[in-house]
Amino acid sequence: MTMNSTTPNATMIDGTEYLADGKGRLQPVATIKPADILEHETVHKVIKYARDLSEQVARFKEHTFDDLTAFEGILEQEYGTTKGGAKGNKTFMSFDGLMKVQVAVQDHIDFGPQLQVAKGLIDECLNEWANDAGPELRTIVTRAFNTDKTGQVNRAEVFMLLRLEIDDARWKKAMEAIRDAMRVVGSKTYVRCYERADQTAPWSPITIDLAKA
Repeated sequence: MTMNSTTPNATMIDGTEYLADGKGRLQPVATIKPADILEHETVHKVIKYARDLSEQVARFKEHTFDDLTAFEGILEQEYGTTKGGAKGNKTFMSFDGLMKVQVAVQDHIDFGPQLQVAKGLIDECLNEWANDAGPELRTIVTRAFNTDKTGQVNRAEVFMLLRLEIDDARWKKAMEAIRDAMRVVGSKTYVRCYERADQTAPWSPITIDLAKA
């Protein structure tokens, strides 16, 4: 006979409460250490709140885009235009200038085979310059072309190479190859909310990301 249980995910069988262990085997709750039971209950409590919060954030995101889209629809109907900026970036401001909502579109950049051509040209430059190439430059190059666990190069370091001003034909050709190798393989839209105490105060983000709270 199975009855209701008081411990999360536990099963009551013939008056005895059981809880599955990490291998799926039922263990009588009475035989489990109190500390383990407390940890089990605490994790379930936190996860419940996390699920509820995740659902709220998902609803917030959906309602936010619906509201902003509806507002833009009114603008388009009224003036024949919508708000917008480069790559779809937009800023919506309250009338008193104390609150704003920013919609940012971030492209995901990947690199094609031209990147290896660029690496070969850069290696040629570094080998020829020998001692003239400082350790800082060699470090940037090394970090740029070191791949991570997923086989991706360090994009930030590659972009740093593009900002270097070096007057060498091969280097310039390498930078051209890097630019040709860049390709947008996807994008993600972010909503960021800000507020401030008065019109002269700096903007403070309203943090929704748990990791940054």
